[in-house]
Amino acid sequence: MPTLSCHLVKTSPNKELISWDMPNIPSMASSSTLSIHKSYQYDVFLSFRGEDTRKTFVDHLYAALERSRIHAYKDDERLQKGKKIDEELLKSIEDSKIFIIIFSLNYASPSWCLRELVKIMECQKSNDQ
Repeated sequence: MPTLSCHLVKTSPNKELISWDMPNIPSMASSSTLSIHKSYQYDVFLSFRGEDTRKTFVDHLYAALERSRIHAYKDDERLQKGKKIDEELLKSIEDSKIFIIIFSLNYASPSWCLRELVKIMECQKSNDQ
């Protein structure tokens, strides 16, 4: 199965360039190589501490996944205004086939990241996600 690789290049003391090498990957939802027993709304759920990684690594990863027709859930892109955020996040985890957890220095600081992680582990255990 093709893999995504990321290269971080320091262009100057204060600048970094992230380049992505992502082969042409068909949408995971329609891939014949995956055995899907359940219909999922998202191919991938991105779990991350927004303050640490949202405007850097996560935005680039999300864009690369979407360009490759891999439907990803990223909280600031998918949350509906007026809905209870916690409920929607947990539902989105249930509706995702694969999880990418981006650990950062402060990932475990807010309790909601830990709640996401617990929910992801529960889904993996019970739903073969």
